[in-house]
Amino acid sequence: MSDATLLDLSFDALSHQLGGLPAYRARQIWQGVFGDLAVDYNDITTLPRALRARLARDLPFPVADPVREEESADRRTWKTLFRLADGETIESVTMKFSERRTVCVSTQVGCPIGCPFCATGASGFARNLTVGEIVAQVLHAARRLDSEGDSLSHVVYMGMGEPFLNYDAVLDSIRILNDARGFSLGARSFTVSTAGIISGIDRFAGEKIQANLAVSLHAADDATRDRLVPINRRHPTAPLLAACRRYTERTRRRITFEVTLFDGVNDTRRHAEALVDRISDLLCHVNLIPYNSPSNAPFCGSSPQRIRAFEQALSRARIPVTIRHSRGTDIRAGCGQLRSDAGDARKDEESACPPTR
Repeated sequence: MSDATLLDLSFDALSHQLGGLPAYRARQIWQGVFGDLAVDYNDITTLPRALRARLARDLPFPVADPVREEESADRRTWKTLFRLADGETIESVTMKFSERRTVCVSTQVGCPIGCPFCATGASGFARNLTVGEIVAQVLHAARRLDSEGDSLSHVVYMGMGEPFLNYDAVLDSIRILNDARGFSLGARSFTVSTAGIISGIDRFAGEKIQANLAVSLHAADDATRDRLVPINRRHPTAPLLAACRRYTERTRRRITFEVTLFDGVNDTRRHAEALVDRISDLLCHVNLIPYNSPSNAPFCGSSPQRIRAFEQALSRARIPVTIRHSRGTDIRAGCGQLRSDAGDARKDEESACPPTR
């Protein structure tokens, strides 16, 4: 067998990997992993003991070890820190909404984009995650929900890293989790979020799988977006929004624009009007996101009043808009915060932001 882990493999690749074994063995493994949510081969009791031992030796499973977990006071959000085989750490966040159970997964160890408001960006970039390391995060969330008599309904690629800089692994993980022979999560239950990788958007538009696209826009003018999303200097707003138009024209699917609002930085009337001017003709929806500030953040979140005024400006222009309800603020569930806490002796310091007005 190769160096691949079990969770790196599609069903067809697993069947090929098993070589001369009967075809039904792949189905038994697939059912054990994605249907019964087995933790290891010993849980797949339909397999002979000798085969389980051979697989454990030759086709490792799992690939991510949960080493720390924190739960919000309302028990509707928890974040998990995983240690990978090489000692690196990543995190995911699972959230319970009224009708959805969503896990937000990481796609890279760290992130090369370097957005100044993001705890992940401050940690630098180490490497891409493998397909199996992405899938393992989803299965961990599914197992915990299953233990509570619940089930996972959505997966969002909005955790650590830029998904379109690890494009193949992200798409392969979606295909594995979407496969009707296994986990069978509907394609429209997946959302991939990009900071604005134009080539990734164009490529994603051509995929047959109907996963959703979100773009972390944050501002519609280059001066502001340069400050918030450094990659904007290479992928400015005009060509980025042109790629978004190509995407909607080709797929007929709506894009979600994510706009995290920062006090006095991108939350003024001028910023709202600029956004209206740039996206009013696009098939889109805008998510306004209150900022979950890490310690010593360079920006402060906008007040509820400023967020509401921004929402009203978009609504008046008939742009669909919602204010995202923050989850896990009491456990600092923002991207990268648990990982940075694990290695930060100053983790108990308070944010420098003043009380919201």
